[in-house]
Amino acid sequence: MPMQALLDAIARMDPPTDAQRIFHGRGGLHPGCEHLVLDAFPPVLLLTSFAPLDGDREAAIGDALHQRWQQVAPGQPLNWVLQTRQPGGQADTRLMAGAVPQPHVVTEHGARYLVHVLRGQNHGLFPDMAAGRDWVRRTVAAHPEPARMRVLNLFAYTCAFSVVARLAGAGQVLNMDMSRGAIAIGQQNHQLNGVAAGASFAAHDVFSSWGKIARGGAYDLIVVDPPSYQKGSFVATKDYARVVRRLPELLMHGGHALLCLNAPELGLNFLTALVAEHAPALEFVERVANPPVFADADEQRSLKVLAYRLP
Repeated sequence: MPMQALLDAIARMDPPTDAQRIFHGRGGLHPGCEHLVLDAFPPVLLLTSFAPLDGDREAAIGDALHQRWQQVAPGQPLNWVLQTRQPGGQADTRLMAGAVPQPHVVTEHGARYLVHVLRGQNHGLFPDMAAGRDWVRRTVAAHPEPARMRVLNLFAYTCAFSVVARLAGAGQVLNMDMSRGAIAIGQQNHQLNGVAAGASFAAHDVFSSWGKIARGGAYDLIVVDPPSYQKGSFVATKDYARVVRRLPELLMHGGHALLCLNAPELGLNFLTALVAEHAPALEFVERVANPPVFADADEQRSLKVLAYRLP
């Protein structure tokens, strides 16, 4: 069966406690499964298919999930959701078994986040950025005086980077994203974790807010995690350079920038060339390794998370 790799992953699955990816067909390492992704947002499992699934395949996946759940969580209901992405950006989302809690709060390394798996394609927390969040946590914790740190979180979405930075002891975080809905969830995430103090939120377009951003600096850490392509707001090929060239004037000397890019068609050298051209003062520190479950047949296509430092 073409989906055997997914069925094997389900057969090995332990009951997840944290939000995480369980199976990553998109990495191209499992022939026949390139369109399939299985995530855990406990207590819910979410299967995303980037191509239509016929009834037999849906049934086979459902049977595999039920069978494994009876083995590892006897007596507990199986909650699973199927989202099928359509060409043109639409998604069909169905609850296949069980229920989804409301509100739905998941954990990752002790931090708590609100998620919504039954609406939209972005669920409130991106599992592939787990290592990036961990890098922020470690970088803040390693600072000699975390409480004096100022952090800027651009394209903040639901502010997970900010939650992690505040939990690690960062004194001030400014979150900016043009989506009021995402920022509102970000504020709730801070309250969930008891770190609302010290965090500020601006539902603004980054490109028309450089004055406000500059007034809040200079920053010890800047996180840049934009959408790779969002018509009317951000297109990486033309807009990423506009952010990068601002970084040297916004960073403290010794401060770090974490640059993220999730665009399979743009390789690592797209980002490194941008920095070399538009912010040559920045020193490359490292590429943050993606979680092992996100292994990709071509590392140039996978998520890019690069750390830089202003000497």
